[in-house]
Amino acid sequence: MASTMNRIEIEIGEGEIQGGALDFSSFVRPDCGACDVFFGMVRKQNHGREVTAVSYDAYVPLAKAELQRIAEEALENASTPGTVVIRHRTGKLLVGELSVMIAVFTPHRSEAFLACRYVIEELKKRAPIWKKEFYKDGETEWLRGHALCGGV
Repeated sequence: MASTMNRIEIEIGEGEIQGGALDFSSFVRPDCGACDVFFGMVRKQNHGREVTAVSYDAYVPLAKAELQRIAEEALENASTPGTVVIRHRTGKLLVGELSVMIAVFTPHRSEAFLACRYVIEELKKRAPIWKKEFYKDGETEWLRGHALCGGV
């Protein structure tokens, strides 16, 4: 797909993601009839440990560039024009708070589902965004999962 047909918007920072209150009207396109949205939030348990909070840190310029590539690949792999919106928080978040939002607008739902899943899976592997968990017992741990950290 020609990148001029696609629109990609990426935000990384400490601003809150508003969940269901997000206004998608500025992203609506007359050629897109589907929107798939993924929200990731801080969960209370991870690998059998009780989590009280997480902290995200990012190298923003590199993260934005990598997320741009991921979004372009997602639309190309789905063989569709579209719009991809990615918002990822940084800083300390409590259990239940939204950490990431991905919205993909495409002509049909199958492409939207495919592209949205691709974005979140590749974000977890490739984006220079690091996650530190805070546990109820007072311990903390930087989680693996990013290629630069040797994770899978």
